[in-house]
Amino acid sequence: MTKHSVTDVIGIPDEGIDKGAEKLTPEKITRVIRKLLDEEGGARLKVYMETCVHCGLCSEACHFYLSNDNDPKFAPAGKVKQTLEHIIKKKGKVSVAFMKRACEVAFTECNLCRRCSMYCPFGIDIAYLMLFVRRICHRLGMVPQYIQDTAHSHSATMNQMWVKEDEWIDTLQWQEDEARDEIPDLRIPLEKPGADVFYSVIGPEPKFRAQLIYQAAVIMHAAGVDWTMPATPGWDNSDMCMYTGDQEMVARLKKVHFEAAMRLKTKRIVMGECGHAFRSVYDVGNRLLGWKMPPLRLMHALEFYYELFRDKKLTVKQKYEVPVTLHDPCNVVRGGGLHEMARHVIGETCTEFIELHPNREHNYCCSAGGGVINCGPPYAKKRVIGNRVKAEQLAAAKAKGAKTIIAPCHNCHGGLEDIVKYYELDMEIKFLGDIIYECIDKGQPED
Repeated sequence: MTKHSVTDVIGIPDEGIDKGAEKLTPEKITRVIRKLLDEEGGARLKVYMETCVHCGLCSEACHFYLSNDNDPKFAPAGKVKQTLEHIIKKKGKVSVAFMKRACEVAFTECNLCRRCSMYCPFGIDIAYLMLFVRRICHRLGMVPQYIQDTAHSHSATMNQMWVKEDEWIDTLQWQEDEARDEIPDLRIPLEKPGADVFYSVIGPEPKFRAQLIYQAAVIMHAAGVDWTMPATPGWDNSDMCMYTGDQEMVARLKKVHFEAAMRLKTKRIVMGECGHAFRSVYDVGNRLLGWKMPPLRLMHALEFYYELFRDKKLTVKQKYEVPVTLHDPCNVVRGGGLHEMARHVIGETCTEFIELHPNREHNYCCSAGGGVINCGPPYAKKRVIGNRVKAEQLAAAKAKGAKTIIAPCHNCHGGLEDIVKYYELDMEIKFLGDIIYECIDKGQPED
């Protein structure tokens, strides 16, 4: 396995960080940090910062640490020490150069995967602490350029890919036309009031992966689901603002998403295969809006697929015969507990399943989540080098015969594609919906 060090690619020029830093003074940095510590750094922050005893048990949980020969600066506690611990100790009196490095650590050397929290004897949420550093960076106007551009798209269009309203509708009509060549009576119902399912996707689907909307429509049709999609903003459930530290924009995005579903009087939101979007809607957005619980039921695609097979609404015509393995996405497995549901669906659709080790909530992150892949090409090499252990994990499954990786998350797809290419693993990556679409009886007569 090729070995490099992330240390070789630290200190990458980034216009969003560098130009933001040019506008800063030590006085402004201190003023912004103290205001945030006073207004947002409550008991949770204080308890976490004062509880850590630097025992090192979190280190072995971090793929950055393991992939860089146990370099202590990549240990979760080490990343906190380099950033937030120093900021608090100095009461915000830190330099511009320090904040530039803190920004790089928080945005590109931690995926916020929370694997470390499982091994901390006190349950300290390192992801929360790194997000607090990102919040500081956002308020200072110093965020990596690529992910900030995505946040700008969210604020301007309510989706992350600058998709205009007419482009969204055109894409749905295009995919409906394509699907009707296969299934003449199929429809993608727009603005249908009172439907059981409000189906939402992330911005890259209409932009780059429109076939996933096609496949979802076929699955809905085959299962006889009463569903709809909106013709207005609110169709995109993704949320890079959650990862830039722009909490105000997160609340706006989730409000639009929830209101689109409530306007159509749907009974539940079913989300496509995306982990971070599930986290933003299920765990973050409602709380930032001041709601204890979301206004209607939410389901990730994994739970929805499980329900369809459990209730025998889908019939498998021919199982997928290529040996598969499963990447457990952090936000829907460690954060949502959907691991056994995923395995149930794989058991229904695939002939041979080979586990990754470790797996389920102990699985290694794809190294793309937490907004890290969205920080763009400048950090791509740093990202894949920082997850050599994932490549080794995949290689071990490949040695046992696995040829296809099922990754039910968009960011995981992107991260794993980069890892497979960089480490020359020669494995195919599919969504679970890809497998289901290939295997099910679509209800059409034989040619």
